[in-house]
Amino acid sequence: MSTVEHQLLTAHDYWQLPENGMQRALVRGEVYETMPPGGRHGLIAAMLSMLLRLWARTDSQGCVGVESGFLLSRNPDTIRGPDVFFIRAERIPSTGIPEGFWMIYPDLVVEVVSPNETAEDVREKIRDYLAAGTPVVWVVYPRTHEVVAHTPDGLAQTYGQDNILVAPTILPGFTCIVNTLFEDMT
Repeated sequence: MSTVEHQLLTAHDYWQLPENGMQRALVRGEVYETMPPGGRHGLIAAMLSMLLRLWARTDSQGCVGVESGFLLSRNPDTIRGPDVFFIRAERIPSTGIPEGFWMIYPDLVVEVVSPNETAEDVREKIRDYLAAGTPVVWVVYPRTHEVVAHTPDGLAQTYGQDNILVAPTILPGFTCIVNTLFEDMT
């Protein structure tokens, strides 16, 4: 009996895959598919991206977006699409916003935990972003109305629903009461 060698995909190969309605990530050369997120997930991501975008536009702070692919590592390649991201203005490539994947890490990543995600899934995403250079990863927990901020030093800070969410070195002047993210959940 012969064995078939498993071929890992590159970022280029991954970009060429046809759409199939599933959400995908390329993790160390392998494609992982998940169901699209639910309604609460989308509302939370929309609210936080709107608040960040309003803040970012006031002083041309940078670029805020959703679900765009970031090439986080090579050989094997890892591409993840955060629910929400921010890139400081001075880090946006001179060529502008890419049509394809970002070839830089985001300055802030927001991941909204879906009901079907495991703790291991969430932790792996956090590790990938931090290892690539992202200074802050916010993980939003819809069920408990909390946000946990992760930094490369291994520390994590939990923000409860009445706390003010901040990241002063990355988002100077940005504040958000955590409960604001869950206002439309009726």
